[in-house]
Amino acid sequence: MTIVGLTGGIGSGKTTVARQFMALGIPTYIADVEAKKLMRKSKVIKRKLIQLFGDKAYINGELNKSFIADIIFNDSSYLEKMNAIIHPRVARHFKKWTLKQITPYVIKEVAILFENGGNKQCDYVITVTAPIELRIERLLKRDHTTKSKLKAIMKNQWSDDDKVKLSDFVIDNTTLERTKKQVNKVHQEILKKCI
Repeated sequence: MTIVGLTGGIGSGKTTVARQFMALGIPTYIADVEAKKLMRKSKVIKRKLIQLFGDKAYINGELNKSFIADIIFNDSSYLEKMNAIIHPRVARHFKKWTLKQITPYVIKEVAILFENGGNKQCDYVITVTAPIELRIERLLKRDHTTKSKLKAIMKNQWSDDDKVKLSDFVIDNTTLERTKKQVNKVHQEILKKCI
């Protein structure tokens, strides 16, 4: 099974690109979505996150995202500790998931693919890019957040330039029509490599 990592900075449009691969029939694993499910369901993860962040980490069995986000973005060491709890379990879950797939390749969408070394488990990597101002504009509409919070998140992610240097494919996600053409082209190229 060929594993293709899909990454990009926050607001670059990874989810849009992932949906386009799904429309082409390619199974796509969205790591953030699966991590959230595991944080909700896994007793081990819950226990460890409560040990790390305290009793306020969960409210009525649900992850207290804003509480945790405030801690993480004021002290990035907490982000590393949280990732050390969650990432190994997501990696195991992904492995089990790939065993059920029957297509020539699968997509694994991970926001911090390079930052956590996940690119080493991929045969190819696609990075989605978009100008920072466009990304901020999208995120302000989507997340109802502030520019300063977004810039704090971006500071914890690699730059597009650093990601692009290590990528096999780059999709510039500025217009939907252009992005769709690029996805189709990358899809065909990956299929050729899988044969």
